[in-house]
Amino acid sequence: MQESMTLAVIGAIIGAIALVYALMTFASILKESMGTPKMKEISEAIQEGAMAYLNRQYKTLIPFTIIVAILLAVILPLLDPRVQGVALAVSFLVGAISSAIAGYIGMNSTTKSNARTAEAARSVGLGKALKISFRAGSVMGLSVAGLGLLGVSVLFLIYEDPVVINSFAFGASAIAFFARVGGGIYTKAADVGADLVGKVEAGIPEDDPRNPATIADNVGDNVGDTAGMGADLFESYAATAIAAMIIGNTIFGVKGALFPLMVGAIGIIASIIGTFFVRTGEGGNPQAALNVGLWATNIMTAIGVYFLATWTFGNEGVGIFLAVVAGLLVTVLIGALTEYYTANDKPPCRRIAEASKTGPATNIIHGLSVGMESVFFPMVVFAAAIYFAFWAASLVHPDHAIFGIAMAAMGMLSTAGIVVAMDSFGPVADNAGGIAEMAGLPPEVREKTDKLDAVGNTTAAIAKGFAIGSAALTAMALFQAFADEIVRNPKLQHLLTDGRLVVNLNDPLVLVGLLIGAAVPFVIGSSTMRAVGDAAFGMVNEVRRQFREIKGIMDGSEKPDYARCVSIATGAAIQKMIFPGLVAVTMPLIVGFGLGALALAGYLAGITATGVLLALFLANAGGAWDNAKKWIEAGNLGGKKIDGEPNPVHQAAVIGDTVGDPCKDTSGPAMNPLIKVAGTISLIIAAVLFH
Repeated sequence: MQESMTLAVIGAIIGAIALVYALMTFASILKESMGTPKMKEISEAIQEGAMAYLNRQYKTLIPFTIIVAILLAVILPLLDPRVQGVALAVSFLVGAISSAIAGYIGMNSTTKSNARTAEAARSVGLGKALKISFRAGSVMGLSVAGLGLLGVSVLFLIYEDPVVINSFAFGASAIAFFARVGGGIYTKAADVGADLVGKVEAGIPEDDPRNPATIADNVGDNVGDTAGMGADLFESYAATAIAAMIIGNTIFGVKGALFPLMVGAIGIIASIIGTFFVRTGEGGNPQAALNVGLWATNIMTAIGVYFLATWTFGNEGVGIFLAVVAGLLVTVLIGALTEYYTANDKPPCRRIAEASKTGPATNIIHGLSVGMESVFFPMVVFAAAIYFAFWAASLVHPDHAIFGIAMAAMGMLSTAGIVVAMDSFGPVADNAGGIAEMAGLPPEVREKTDKLDAVGNTTAAIAKGFAIGSAALTAMALFQAFADEIVRNPKLQHLLTDGRLVVNLNDPLVLVGLLIGAAVPFVIGSSTMRAVGDAAFGMVNEVRRQFREIKGIMDGSEKPDYARCVSIATGAAIQKMIFPGLVAVTMPLIVGFGLGALALAGYLAGITATGVLLALFLANAGGAWDNAKKWIEAGNLGGKKIDGEPNPVHQAAVIGDTVGDPCKDTSGPAMNPLIKVAGTISLIIAAVLFH
């Protein structure tokens, strides 16, 4: 036991090393020049708006967090004296606080690196700009992985029971859901205002300093793609690790509980080394440089896990190693499929652009078609990975098969450090381009930042695919852990068949739970989509008002009121995120305590299936619409203007992109934490269900 717990200490140390490395990287970025006074002014405005939003979001969540912690500490022990309520409450608070800390670190890093990236592009070149922007992203990536591993390891050292510390994942999930939804509403409200009024109506670029929504738009890139995505993958990391620990502990004892932590530790070390592979020259390809870093990380992780698995489990270790490799391959395959359906040099995106010739209606029709088509092959990949992992882990002993599914999920999440780094690099590059535009830097600077931004759009789409894939595999791991807890609940022994929980679709309770679970993602999708529409309505009216009432905006003699737009987006996001969050948290409780354990099992199956499908559809359709517009803006099909007049093809693509914005950045991403919130809550209450 003592030897095994030493591994938990090692896990905590490596998690701490990741945090120290992230902070050292951040310190090195701060030594870089921010450029001209104008560049510094714009960057500070973006940072101020981003931090103001984040502060307000977390202050809003404090009462919710305290109430949930009290319920965990007081109510659950009343339902079942075996439950360690205080330990659950402490773990929940640690998970919530860790998620918030990761958000703060990442937000500070990206908002303080945008002007430095633009200045590197201006004074040095593309290679230096990529280095700064990616290093800024790696601060967020390694903070996510480091805090996740550190938190789980320390809590396991204290309580020595993975079931007790599951509420760490619930804390992370709850914060992540609000961060994802709130950030998505904010960024898309600002984006719609900047696009529809600035681009289409006023005929100026979204990053033009005359556009009142431009600062809010740049803030939105950070609160959505940095804080939101980081929180999303932080909860995936925590939930997957704990679910795998629960299953591993049941099958193998303490060594099975500690093995997922060691896989996470190997992934962190590989991610740190992988960051050094990301480099390019002035005429190089930034996407290729990022791919080299990702591949290097995957290969190093696979090699490390092979030796760890064979050392820990002997002959059976090979099967578990293969399950981890299945998860690593999902990362690569989902990334490739996402890139195919969303990249502007691929046929699906080009078809949408071509459809814009006949107006916005055909653009939207083709975008919907691409989104629907893009769902099939990723689902085949998920299914194949789950089956292969199940089969590989059962080669030595059939009862060990479910551990293989959990380890496939852990294998995928083990490289979260570099995947989040690749995603968070995107907002830095995007902001750098906006700063170059607003500060009036030479066109060649914008060309370099645009090159990085184009890569950032692709990495963002790939990261969204990764987040969806991780949510799918995490949900499977959580479901297996939930079934494991039902088996141990003395009040539910009558539901077991040969000592196992069998979910039978012929059981009406299971079917009822399945249908309710399948419907919930549509409720969340509807409410978040409507929230963006309502928030955008206020933003559009404000931007129009400023153009109408502040007469000197267009000739540059008067400045727009940027702060007002930031305030509108912030208020709308905070207000509109409450309802989806309450639905996500309360529905598993209603089904579990109202209809019972079997109905809750059906609920988890339904919400996972439709949640993953909707997430893929919305994310890929939105990404394709976005890049179809960018392909036209690059000069294809007439570009932005023809003979000085707005190009109708481009205007149609802008409208399609506006429809796609809440799909890919709000409603689609909301599905990931929704699925995991359901899984973590169900796992917590499994021990106290009574029918």
